[in-house]
Amino acid sequence: MTVVLAGPTASGKSGLAVALARAYAERGQPAEVVSADSMLVYRGMDVGTAKPTSRERAGVVHHLVDVLDVRETATVAQFQAMARAAVADCLARGVVPVLAGGSALYVRAVVDAFEFPGTDAALRASLEADLEAVGAEAMHARLAERDPAAAAVILPGNARRVVRALEVVELTGRPYAAELPERRYALPDVVQIGLDVPRDVLDRRIRARVDAMWAAGLVDEVRLLEAAGLREGLTASRALGYRQVLQLLDGEVDEDAAREATVVATRRFARRQDSWFRKDDRITWLDHDRPDLVAAALVVAGPQGRGRVAA
Repeated sequence: MTVVLAGPTASGKSGLAVALARAYAERGQPAEVVSADSMLVYRGMDVGTAKPTSRERAGVVHHLVDVLDVRETATVAQFQAMARAAVADCLARGVVPVLAGGSALYVRAVVDAFEFPGTDAALRASLEADLEAVGAEAMHARLAERDPAAAAVILPGNARRVVRALEVVELTGRPYAAELPERRYALPDVVQIGLDVPRDVLDRRIRARVDAMWAAGLVDEVRLLEAAGLREGLTASRALGYRQVLQLLDGEVDEDAAREATVVATRRFARRQDSWFRKDDRITWLDHDRPDLVAAALVVAGPQGRGRVAA
């Protein structure tokens, strides 16, 4: 069995993943956490990703945390291969993998029958040269002309995904959105549990999280990572919080503006995450603050309660 914990950022997935793994262990069933977060893979990106500390991991094995340098680019296809290998390793050892992540695309890439179109080095280089020449907004406008559906769900600032969408359109002759397959599990015996958080509560949690990151030294962390090559990383440098602090360090905004921009961007991201997950009717949703959350998740995941909300 593979247990998937889904939900927007700041909904409490990381904490529940650890608590659930420990609850399984208390029942004599070993469990380990497989991160489905595209940024926890990077070493040194701790504060700005709210990466669980050693104490917060409470001795539970975590996979796909601190495995890449910030200069390395992690595509969804690469992440899929790494995560599926981690899940397969758990299952082969009789361990329950608890997959926890906020990106619906990354989660689907791991658990669903999800194949990625190939890539073309020359075409990709040409598109990236265009991006450098005309900027992300113009490239997004080009995507809107060729694939309006894809442009509607990809933010103009997400230059990497805009370029990838244009590449797929050029390579396949089909809309990028058409590449998202039907929802069909590629892994055996998958149970998905979502954490339901009211929007106003989530907004407050996000602001509190960003304030805590600033207080914990996010700006200093970005300075250190900048010296380690953060700006060279196409993925890491665009992470929420890190992108805004880099603008601060470049003198484009002041600190208050960078912090507020991080709050706004994170809230926007959380809404997109929630919208994506809500479309998947295989997810059983539980209130994030119910006092018996771990027990309820165990009931949903257990053989007698799979797919039902615990009473």
